[in-house]
Amino acid sequence: MRIKWLGHASFLITSQDNKKIITDPYNVGSGINYKPIDETADIVTVSHEHGDHNNVKAVKGNPAILREGGVRTIQNIEFKAIPAFHDEARGSKRGNDLIFCFKVDEINICHLGDLGHPLSREQLSQIGPVDVLFIPVGGFFTIDAGTAGNTVRAINPVITIPMHYKTPQCDYPISTVDEFLKGKGNVRRLDSSEIVINKDTLPAEPEILVLQPAI
Repeated sequence: MRIKWLGHASFLITSQDNKKIITDPYNVGSGINYKPIDETADIVTVSHEHGDHNNVKAVKGNPAILREGGVRTIQNIEFKAIPAFHDEARGSKRGNDLIFCFKVDEINICHLGDLGHPLSREQLSQIGPVDVLFIPVGGFFTIDAGTAGNTVRAINPVITIPMHYKTPQCDYPISTVDEFLKGKGNVRRLDSSEIVINKDTLPAEPEILVLQPAI
């Protein structure tokens, strides 16, 4: 499986048999200055209907769009969309959020979208075992670095990939990834936007991978 960070909360996940999944495609503008998405996908997941997460028109091809809760199987991949909230007030401030869990090449993936609160026991149970976790860490619009750290400990993924934090291409009033990384071990900063992950070569100890946006 190949993972490419397009920017913000958007990733391109490509399976060994070339199935392509894009998460939360963003619109450029209003603080988001990443390169416009120029990728083809078979499936697109949308965690919520904000412009920095729902620009499905940018994705080439004729992808299936997942933007509702529940379980759905597409191209032999089961997607579980778990309801959550974009804030700590049960969505009254910023609305709802969907957590997407699915398996690619026998690797369990979880994308938390714009999660805005600590996870409940029920949500943690629904998420289950996770090999690769995409988690927002910038705060203000989502959980902050401290809550993100607690969430990682609760989920206990093998690989954590932070997202939705301040970069030179994101002008949002949010924190950089460094706030989340403070005091944490097993951090690997890559000089690339891409990484290949295989089930049989997952690290023995949990690690944090910091990717570069594909600008």
